[in-house]
Formats: sequence, structure tokens, C-alpha cells
Amino acid sequence: MCGIAGIIYFDQNQYVEPAVLKRMSDVITHRGPDDEGFYIFKNIGFSFRRLSIIDINFGHQPLSSTDSLIWIVFNGEIYNFKELRSDLQRLGYIFKTSSDTEVIIYLYREYGDECVKYLRGMFSFAIHDVTNHKIFCARDRFGIKPFFYYFDNEKFVFGSEIKSILQCPAVDNTISVNGIESYFTYGYITSDYTAFDKIKKLPPANTLTILPHSNCKIQLNRYWELKFEQNFAKTKDQWKEEILACFKDTITHHMISDVPLGAFLSGGIDSSTVVAMMSKASSSPVKTFSIGFKEEDYDELVFAREVAEKYHTDHYEQIIEPESVDLLPLLVRSYDEPFADSSAIPTYYVSRFAREKVTVALSGDGGDELFAGYSSYLKMLKIVNKNPFPDSLSKTLFGSLENIWPEQWLGKGILYYLEQKKETIGAFYCLWKHNERVGLFNKDFGKEISTSGESFKTKMLHKSSAPDFLTRLEHLDVESYMVDDILTKVDRMSMQNSLEVRVPFLDHIFAELAFSIPSSLKVLKGDKKHILKYSTAELLTPKVLNHKKQGFGIPLSLWFKDDLKIYIQDILNDKNQPMFIFLEQNYVLKQFSNHLRGNRDMSAKIWSLLFFNEWIKQNG
Repeated sequence: MCGIAGIIYFDQNQYVEPAVLKRMSDVITHRGPDDEGFYIFKNIGFSFRRLSIIDINFGHQPLSSTDSLIWIVFNGEIYNFKELRSDLQRLGYIFKTSSDTEVIIYLYREYGDECVKYLRGMFSFAIHDVTNHKIFCARDRFGIKPFFYYFDNEKFVFGSEIKSILQCPAVDNTISVNGIESYFTYGYITSDYTAFDKIKKLPPANTLTILPHSNCKIQLNRYWELKFEQNFAKTKDQWKEEILACFKDTITHHMISDVPLGAFLSGGIDSSTVVAMMSKASSSPVKTFSIGFKEEDYDELVFAREVAEKYHTDHYEQIIEPESVDLLPLLVRSYDEPFADSSAIPTYYVSRFAREKVTVALSGDGGDELFAGYSSYLKMLKIVNKNPFPDSLSKTLFGSLENIWPEQWLGKGILYYLEQKKETIGAFYCLWKHNERVGLFNKDFGKEISTSGESFKTKMLHKSSAPDFLTRLEHLDVESYMVDDILTKVDRMSMQNSLEVRVPFLDHIFAELAFSIPSSLKVLKGDKKHILKYSTAELLTPKVLNHKKQGFGIPLSLWFKDDLKIYIQDILNDKNQPMFIFLEQNYVLKQFSNHLRGNRDMSAKIWSLLFFNEWIKQNG
């Protein structure tokens, strides 16, 4: 696990300055404190920070082929690299290291751009193909590892984090109006924007190609798509057998490491399943790490302890206090752009806590998206099951065709209905709804925004090829919430602490299996994750399987009314706070007043204001 960055000037006579690459590397030292490296070839330069996981002694980067005609900087882990290495050796390739990085080099030499299709893992990388005067970049299928880039008429700049790109001279750092609206709409900036106009995100499952000596255009290519070919022929027991066998294989691959390894254990089904499988695959006790709160409604330590005791793990716990909001400036520096998911706080602490004992941790992220674990799915399905069309219209529209129309056509009708009721969609997906954002933004800033950010997810729902409404919702979360919120949160907070986090549920082979399971087995009679619970019933305890999902939230609502009340009031009452360059102070104060009176829980919105204020302070 590492940090990468680079510059490609389109003018062959403009050489990359080593000092610039050094600055780009230094600002992401946390991603790789063990080593650094640089590669400069005239107008092309790569920088690298290393967190040593595989082949500790010889995995230095940038790494080249034996003839120095292919150079790579790579962030991530390739879990099938040993199998790929053996295949390449049979083809005659000779390796000078035991690293997964070198495997990518020769896969690229053998298969060109198609090399990414052979990789099983999480990755972002950039390759300089000297012979073909080509830059080839790629990001893993689910976007577990980040890849940001900047492109203008003179240069292409990339990095694992935005802060690296901003170290390059003459980078336009104009704040993105659309990015800010996206942030207040969802609490995070969606994949079509960043906080800066000219900085972009390479989408998951995409490659990016540049021919610097040609027309200097960027070519994006999607190399993988989820398939939704549900198999209705298998019984529940057959699915159980396949799920357990595939996940066992996935866990085995994810446990490959030359350094100490452990797991996050929240007490939920997903992380508990990961720990159970790790324990069965390990000859020694698994190290597990849990975070708790004094407030019982937010604390799941009792369930984590059950799993830890069942599998005799080497278990560690930590309690988080309200003073944790002192982390805010650090969080803002870590994310580089506004990010309102307050569970970043416990994620930071569990990462820091775990790093004292291990260098790698496995987590249960992705399980909710693959097995329909979110409560919002039940609420949306309830709307769908009410049938929005009058009986007479239903007969006219569907009638006898109902049995032969593709189910996704019927889903389109449901989506059309929901689109007409934008407030319904907003209730499930938006942090600040349309009418709230109209009041929130001041007149000067409000003139520049569209205040129609909800359309992003509506369009994604329409675009999905999933065959039924539930699978369409899962697909939407995989393509947006999971990558732009969950995986972003975990990457930044773990890497801030120089900890590698692996997500076995998002192994693409296991994910493809999960999306071949009929959705009727994922939510059955209101029971979320039904088939996963059925499959893991013998691995987990009844309490873990059946307790109400609590997520990884923190008790901000209580803290803001008690311990942190004065702290919040001092900030919001100060008209000179930088957020009020963009926001209407009276409207903001009204929201906090509503929260204190108990009219509505506005804690998530208040946190989004605090984070935005600090971000403007650091970037204004």
C-alpha cells in the first residue's frame, strides 16, 4: 500500500524538476513512511511513497522491466500475483523481485491495456511505456484505491491524493461550484466532480491513456462491468455452499502478507464474518480491533466481544469521547475536499489503534451493497410495493404483458414515478434537500449553482441495467455511495495512519457471485441480508445475526446538545467564519436552534457545516 504521484509535460523540452516531485511525495508521506522513490525521463516524472507489505526488501518503486523500457508506480495489492507470476514465468519472463508490482509490468508487456482484466485486487497505477511513448493508468474495479488527475494544454498531473497535485506549479485550484453543491446534497462529492474545477477522479474500473508526443488527449476506457444474471435454479443450501466456499478463497487471498495482519471488528454481520473466516484460515489468534462509545445506543462492543470470545481472537477495544471533534483540522487535511461523514472519526481512531499492533487490517465494507443490508432498501421497496399506478392504469400499461416484459421495464416505470416525487428520493439520499440548499446558499453564491444535485442519482438509477428495483438500488450504491463515501473514508483515515485496509467483500470474483444471487433471497419478508445470514448462521452467534444494524456512526446529536454546545455556538455566531462567504448565516443559526429544541436531529447537517468551514479556512 503506497502513495503515487506524477507529472507529464506535453512539451518534450520541458523537463520535470526533481524538487517538484519531492514536494508531491512529501505531502503524502503518511501513505508510505517506509521508503520513497523517483523516476524522471525528460518531460515525464513519477514519485512514490512506500508502505512495505509484500517483498519488504526488494519492492522499491518506481520499478522497471529488466530492459528499463517499462516503468511503474503502483498503489494497492494484487491478491493473485503468485498465480500470475507463475503463468508469466512459463511464458519466459524472468523476475528480479518477489513483488506484485513487477507482475503488473510483465502483464502489461504481454497483454497491453488488457492486463487489468487479469488483476484480482485493489489498485491504482501509472505506467510509462518508453517504446510506445505512452502513459497508461488504471484504477481497480470498485475504486478501492484513489486516483486523481489534472489535465490542461501543457501537462497531465496525477496523485493518490489531491494535495500532491496541488504541489505542482501552475495548477488551477479554482473551487468547483458544482463540487460544493454535490457536497451539500449528499455529504460527499460525487464521482463526477471534485472540490476543484480542473481536478478529476479516474472512475473505478477504468483505464486512462495518454500519448504525450501525439495529440495530448486523454482516452478513458471502462474494462469491467457488473453483470446481473441472476440464477434462479439453485436452492438456498446450494447458494450457502457457494458463498462460503468463495468467501473462504477470498479471505485466503486477502491474508497474504509479509507483515502483521488483523481485522476491524464492529460486531456487525460483515466484519464478524470476515473475522470468523480469518480465524478458520489462521494458525494463530487473529488480532481484532473495536471502537465503542459511552452512549449505549451507539455502542456495539458487546457484539464484537461475542465474536472475539467465540474465535479466541487477540482483541483490543477503545472508547471514543466528545473531544474527538478536535480531530477536525486533521480530517480536513486528510480528505483535501469537504467530506461530511462523521464516521470518519471512529474510522480514524480504529485505524490508529490497529496500527500499533499491525500493518494490515481486513474490514467488512461492501457487505451491505452486495447483500442489501441498508434500511433504506426496505423503505424504498415499501414504496414500490404500494404500486404507484391506479388499478385501471396498471391493467392498461402492463396487463397480460406483465409476464413477458423485462422486469427492468417495470422498474423504469417505478423510477419515473419516484422521479416525479423528488422529495421522496431526496429523503433517502440527500443530506440537504433542494429547498434547504436554496435557503442555505447566500445570494451571491446561490446565483452560480443549479440546486438540482438530486438528478445525479436519479440518472444513475435510470442508467442501471439491473433487472429489478432492489438490485438497481444496490448497483446505485456500489457506483456512488460506496466508492465516494465509504471507500474514500476508509482509504484516507487508514492511510493517514499508515495502515493498509483490505476489503474482501469487494473481491470482484466474490462480488460477481453475490450479484448472481436472486434479490428475493437477499431481502426476504423484510429480512435484510437474508441469504448471507442463512449462510453464516453456524459461524456467528444469534445475537450478532439478529441485532439491529447500528452502522458506524457517532453520537453527534447528543454531543452537540451537551458537551459541544458552546463550541458550536461560538463558531456559528461568528459572522467572520469563512463558510459565510458562501452560506447564509441566519439560515444556519436557525438549523442549529431547531436541533437544540429537539424539533429535528440536525447533527449531520451541523457537522457538514463545521467541516466545510474548516476546509474553506485551509483552502480559501
